[in-house]
Amino acid sequence: MPSSTLTPAAPAPAAPAPAGPAAPQDAAPQTAPQAPAARVADPGPLGLAAFALTTFVLSLFNSGLIADTALSAVVLPLALFYGGLAQFVAGAMEFRRGNTFATTAFVSYGAFWMSFAGYVKFVVPTLPAGQAHIATGWFLIAWFVFTAYMAVAALKLDLAHRLLFTVLALTFLFLALGDLTRVTALGHVGGYLGLLCAGIAWYVSFAGVAEETWGRKVLPLG
Repeated sequence: MPSSTLTPAAPAPAAPAPAGPAAPQDAAPQTAPQAPAARVADPGPLGLAAFALTTFVLSLFNSGLIADTALSAVVLPLALFYGGLAQFVAGAMEFRRGNTFATTAFVSYGAFWMSFAGYVKFVVPTLPAGQAHIATGWFLIAWFVFTAYMAVAALKLDLAHRLLFTVLALTFLFLALGDLTRVTALGHVGGYLGLLCAGIAWYVSFAGVAEETWGRKVLPLG
């Protein structure tokens, strides 16, 4: 059988409130306009240019195209300030943009160049003359390992980046083998691969800068 419900008594009607002046229609609260978010420039072309130029100059010596090794001191300030500091800053900016791959690459290779400058300037002179090549070789092997897995990660990127990281991994490998085995030809191969790597990095950097200034894609990346 249906259950009974208790219905509360209806409340007495409230007395009408005295009418006041009508509020003007434009008195509605206004929302303050939001300030546009600050635009963060694309740091990729900077990081790539810093990497490319420093790699190019060092590879001139590694390839044997410049035979006077006394001139190789020109690499150290580039490694410290452009390949190192500028690339590190580019990586920090990529961190703000939420780009994990570019942050890892630019910060790591920026640190590579700074550590390279410190290694050549301060560490190598303290190593036994007959053993320094072993330390250098394993230093480069470690960077080959890092670059190899970055090359695997880059397989999801465009062709230009895939080529860049593959050639860079081979550059580290041949330079390392050249030092560990003391076979000059292997080091020269690493130097020529470094020149190729620098060219690819410059190309990708140029593509990014040109796209920014022209407002459209100018160079294909594949």
